[in-house]
Amino acid sequence: MIVTIKSGGTLGIDGIRIDVEINLSKGLPQFLIVGLPDTAIKESKERIRSAIEATGYKFPLKKILVNLAPANIPKQGTIYDLPIAVGILYQAGIINEIDKDTAFLGELSLDGKLRKINGVLPIAISLKEKGIKNLIVPLENEDEASFIEGINIYGFSHLKEVIESLNKNLKKQPKKLKFEELIKEKQFDIDFSDVKGQTLAKKAIQIAIAGFHNILLIGSPGSGKTMLAKRIPTILPSLNLDEALETTKIYSVAGILDEPIIAFKPMRFVHHSISDTALVGGGTYPKPGEISLAHNGVLFLDELPEFKRNALEALRQPLEDRKITISRANGKFEFPANFQLVATANPCPCGYKLDPEKQCVCSENQVKRYLKKLSGPLLDRIDIVVQIMRPKLDELMSKNTKEETSKEMKEKILQAIEIQQKRFKDLPIKYNAQMDSSHVDKFIILEPDAENTLKLLSQRANLTGRSFYKILKVSQTIADLENSPEVKKSHIIQAFNFKINDELLN
Repeated sequence: MIVTIKSGGTLGIDGIRIDVEINLSKGLPQFLIVGLPDTAIKESKERIRSAIEATGYKFPLKKILVNLAPANIPKQGTIYDLPIAVGILYQAGIINEIDKDTAFLGELSLDGKLRKINGVLPIAISLKEKGIKNLIVPLENEDEASFIEGINIYGFSHLKEVIESLNKNLKKQPKKLKFEELIKEKQFDIDFSDVKGQTLAKKAIQIAIAGFHNILLIGSPGSGKTMLAKRIPTILPSLNLDEALETTKIYSVAGILDEPIIAFKPMRFVHHSISDTALVGGGTYPKPGEISLAHNGVLFLDELPEFKRNALEALRQPLEDRKITISRANGKFEFPANFQLVATANPCPCGYKLDPEKQCVCSENQVKRYLKKLSGPLLDRIDIVVQIMRPKLDELMSKNTKEETSKEMKEKILQAIEIQQKRFKDLPIKYNAQMDSSHVDKFIILEPDAENTLKLLSQRANLTGRSFYKILKVSQTIADLENSPEVKKSHIIQAFNFKINDELLN
């Protein structure tokens, strides 16, 4: 007799339904698993045998054939331990009944305990769409999908508990959480008010976060670039349910989800030694890279010219398309990568090219080689560039100056985001940075003085079309932060001053 146990797997960051077909027949004792399993699945035979015996039951001495269907899709991981074990126990008569609307996921330890697995959230969403009503998972994964409507999540810590529950000897209530309950304001030990001075840099960061603009901070060592960037998480807003689900799916598949849901915009801090694969994603079985882990949030690259040129050039397409496509022999995988780039850089190898107090010791050729990694097309995708000067001694020692707090900055950002949501409510975009030329023409209203100023500055600087629209989009964000219905002359001038300055990067 053949029994089919419902389960699931992942392709990219999406879940798929997998049917675990199990046949126990007469013949020499044998345990075969087919259906393109990887090494971890093939090794499950020993884990399952030991786990069943650890629960006090005898492992059947029969020919056991397991097929993971559909058989043409590669399977990976340890999530099929539990469904295979349940199917064998059902065939052996130890489990009396299995509901056809119930699916199973879980890794078994040798003593029968259920271990945490990756990818529960996308699998749960997929199984719900396929009509599955109940999902049994390891207890550690119980919270991960418990806020999904339409599917009941049951967490168990041991195979024996699963058997007793299926045989009606153990009553278990499904875990239910509400998304709203999971959004709790984060507490931070750092604040933007800790940073003395740097008013222009704080303003630039606020504009960038409010409008989802890419930003580059340039300054000498010790000027406070990294200090400012590390405080960005304190002003990041929360995600809506759709954004949170999409981001959490990525973390779930990557195996780094340590909370039920990613409720706030993530910020990923990346070291310059990172490989291309770790940055954009990939591998034999493709996994999301840092640009996908920063989806709907911020990707921070400290000391941008220190990154390998290949890694930086790999960012160009995702910055434009908001996704990354990875092709392998076994298929094409697409990972979302709608991130905001925040980067820092020294103006030269020694770092003091623009410093008014310290002498730069770099030759012209050294500076050119150092900045050569920052290609024109990459810099063209950065909306805001701000030079950061080292704070003066009197600013550092001042105790009377009241610095703007992260809470105050975040309130203005949330107000600007609300204005943008109303503006783009019927469109697939959410932020000013995502506008194309047609959106700019439709939504941005310039005061007469602002229009004249924009024309004058454009002619004087010989702006490209991309730079022209970039200034308009940044200007609109500045206007939103000031709750201004029109873009004013002052907004245009501020945005123009944030464009890439040839003196900084030449």
